[in-house]
Amino acid sequence: MTGTLYGIGVGPGAPDLLTLRAVALLGRLPVLAWPAPPDGAGMARTIAAAHIPAETLEIPIRLSFRPERDDTDGAYGAAAEAIAGHLVAGRDVGVLCEGDPLFFGSFIHLLDRLSGRFAVQVVPGLSSPMAAAAMAVRPLAQLEEAVAVLPATRPDHQLEPLLNAADSAVILKVGRHLPRLKALLARLDLLAHAVAVERATLAGQRIAPLAEVDELSYFSLVLVRR
Repeated sequence: MTGTLYGIGVGPGAPDLLTLRAVALLGRLPVLAWPAPPDGAGMARTIAAAHIPAETLEIPIRLSFRPERDDTDGAYGAAAEAIAGHLVAGRDVGVLCEGDPLFFGSFIHLLDRLSGRFAVQVVPGLSSPMAAAAMAVRPLAQLEEAVAVLPATRPDHQLEPLLNAADSAVILKVGRHLPRLKALLARLDLLAHAVAVERATLAGQRIAPLAEVDELSYFSLVLVRR
């Protein structure tokens, strides 16, 4: 019998936000893979570190995280081959993923490559919009309100109708698009209703009105509610 591939959401950053199911799996899986920078462990591995036994075989998926993502296919292709070898041999493999595996998750790269060949299970994790809303104590939606989840990388002419149609929005991947995003929200009379949340649940967390923010790190998002 072949092994099972597990996508394991490890949450937004604080280790005590790992689910009980994720912790139980980490203690028994013989093989773990996780995305990482060229050197070091990467955030997903760091979040889960206390629950990974010393004997676990680990597969770091080394990525440059350049905006061009020109090494993504190669890195995940190689990782998929390595993981497939363990699954064929009957070993279960877990893939750590920041937030939730199926919400903009890096796990999807492996799911696309392996799901037709092997059994797959997903352990949901606390995603960044929920964590940021909780830290900022800002409701995402109630009753019939609609929420838009938008990457700031999309052009203004696509973002504008989506923002206009929603009662609230979560805007991800802000980074270098911050000046353009602020200008767009100001034009839509939404800037005063926008809050930036950086490094939610982690040391160094910052929550501030977006109008007062001039720079945001990769681990940031914007919450907007009319």
